Amino acid sequence: MMLPNSAQEDDTFVWTVEGQPCGEFSASKTWEALRPKESEKEWADLVWFKGSTPKQAFHMWLANLDRLPTRSRLASWGMNIPITCCLCGVSEETRDHLFLHCQFSQVLWKAVLQKLKLPQTLFTDWRALLAWSKDFNPSSPKTLRILVVHAVVYNVWRQRNNIYHNQVSIPPLTIFRDIDRLIRNSITARRNLKSFRNLMALWLS
Repeated sequence: MMLPNSAQEDDTFVWTVEGQPCGEFSASKTWEALRPKESEKEWADLVWFKGSTPKQAFHMWLANLDRLPTRSRLASWGMNIPITCCLCGVSEETRDHLFLHCQFSQVLWKAVLQKLKLPQTLFTDWRALLAWSKDFNPSSPKTLRILVVHAVVYNVWRQRNNIYHNQVSIPPLTIFRDIDRLIRNSITARRNLKSFRNLMALWLS
């Protein structure tokens, strides 16, 4: 290989990603080439979907991975704290109890299912909730169900923290009004997306 000299052409550089030349540097292509990759999880579209609210999706992601710092998890880390649920004060505060089995959460699910004109359902575990989220019918398409699940999870966790940190208790039906407002705002903000166009009429019917 000969060293360049002034008599030869000017040096040039080419960005290549995985052996393919790019016209210019691309941060997204470089990140895709460098980042660790795994197969797509079956729950991915229930957490990260077009039209999701980032802070609600983030909480749903943590809840789905069972990484929220519930009292049960905090105690398992060695913290000397009671493990009873902040919302009901009866059962151990685990993810499934907090979001599915707690009396506080069940009031919210009852109100949600009544709003959607669906049969009252008791979610036995987190998998049952995800299965319900994937299901659909003309009155409650998948996008609307996912919006509801995100809003419930976000608001239950927020209320749990409100009690845990501030000792402020708010009745569940008051929290449901917050959920209702969040869902309306989400639908209104994304009304131009195809999957959101008919959701307001379904939610308000």
